[in-house]
Amino acid sequence: MRWFAAPDYWFARLAFERGLAVIYLVAFAATARQFRGLLGTRGLLPVPRYLRRVRFRDAPSLFHLRYSDRLFAGVAWSGAALAAAMAAGLGDAVPLWASMLAWTALWALQVSIVNVGQIWYGFGWETLLLEAGFLTIFLGNAGSPPPLLVLLLLRWLLFRLEFGAGLVKLRGDRCWRDLTCLRYHHETQPMPGPLSWFFHHLPDPLHRAEVLANHFAQLVAPVLLFAPQPVASVAAGIVIVTQLWLVLSGNFAWLNWLTIVLALAVVDTSRAARVLPLPAPGRLGPAPHWYEALVLALTALVVVLSYRPARNLMSRRQLMNASFDPFHLVNTYGAFGSITRRRYELVIEGTSEPEVTADTRWREYEFRGKPGDPRRRPPQFAPYHLRLDWLMWFAPLSPGYAEPWLGPLLYRLLTGDRDVLRLLRFNPFPGAPPSFVRIRRYHYRFTSWRELRRTGAWWERELMGDYVAPVALRAAAGRGGLR
Repeated sequence: MRWFAAPDYWFARLAFERGLAVIYLVAFAATARQFRGLLGTRGLLPVPRYLRRVRFRDAPSLFHLRYSDRLFAGVAWSGAALAAAMAAGLGDAVPLWASMLAWTALWALQVSIVNVGQIWYGFGWETLLLEAGFLTIFLGNAGSPPPLLVLLLLRWLLFRLEFGAGLVKLRGDRCWRDLTCLRYHHETQPMPGPLSWFFHHLPDPLHRAEVLANHFAQLVAPVLLFAPQPVASVAAGIVIVTQLWLVLSGNFAWLNWLTIVLALAVVDTSRAARVLPLPAPGRLGPAPHWYEALVLALTALVVVLSYRPARNLMSRRQLMNASFDPFHLVNTYGAFGSITRRRYELVIEGTSEPEVTADTRWREYEFRGKPGDPRRRPPQFAPYHLRLDWLMWFAPLSPGYAEPWLGPLLYRLLTGDRDVLRLLRFNPFPGAPPSFVRIRRYHYRFTSWRELRRTGAWWERELMGDYVAPVALRAAAGRGGLR
């Protein structure tokens, strides 16, 4: 079928597939390095306990067949190895059917992890990776031209991602409409990055310009993705520039990078080659009939499954980051419908003293990414995802959100659990676990230019009180540490 092929997008497909493979690699590596403390047999929210109360049809996963920490690690590291091979070009070096099987394996391994990941995997970029990964199975390899229908489905995904985020903002916090949200957001976002302090101190007119540019990138540019070329490529370029701005200003795991990769799939290679030194395309043979049939079936499936996400876009009660099927094939997206004006952080402290008195000396646990020591500059971790750090940001905003795992976290600190301690940057009790731990709630704000020069501190913090009063091992077990 002549209309089936879009040969001008051969390089766009190449860039998209290699970029997606790198993101898969990051996702699997992050899982492999963090799962034991979060989801392992002795983790904060153990997978075996979750599997006992969830049916396969509600959360499809290979782990319904059998679970062990060793098997979970094998799945994660196998996914990382396969993703690295695909990033190096394996998908283009094998026949089409083998390439499709490799992409299917990556998607199946990731969906198996996400569907048992519970609250640790409840972020929009998890489902975004799954949806993009499923479409990639049908995108083909270097032996045949990219299928036009799959390229359009990728644009539909990018449209829902960006347009949904824009609508959530317009329907949400008033500060998005009066252009003041970025007076606060760079300071109160979940995981500030190394440049967030500087972005926060931009003049107010530039903050307003940031909001206006964001509205254009999320409400106008997505519509133009479906316009004829070169308009669609320009719209994709606007999305890419906006996402790079977000990469510089914060840490949002692989959300921004995956959005950039999706936008690359919109670029018309034949036009881009006029200004960029792109390699010459290889020989693209005709697509097999069985492959064309699969692409048509995929398109019909996505059209049917798009009904509820499309209806959600038009709803005044728009959901953010929701899935409507257990395989996360077609989802809805959105972020920061409301902006917090003040930043609150939970600081966990411990002591080895046998009794708590007014003179007790407390020492702080330090997390890898979230703010703690005021003199520590916010680090860069994205596209890597620090799951515990992200959930610690939610805890002071919504205590119920932290109830399932915060008690077990304190218990693991009191027992000196090595897998949980590996999730932290600094353990102040390397020899033996503390006898008491507590959690204190602080108000954090970025220092001014003058304060930074005078003190060397990036943050100033004010104690607001105890979030969890001092607790010993027996009491922590009673709070849910043994669940």
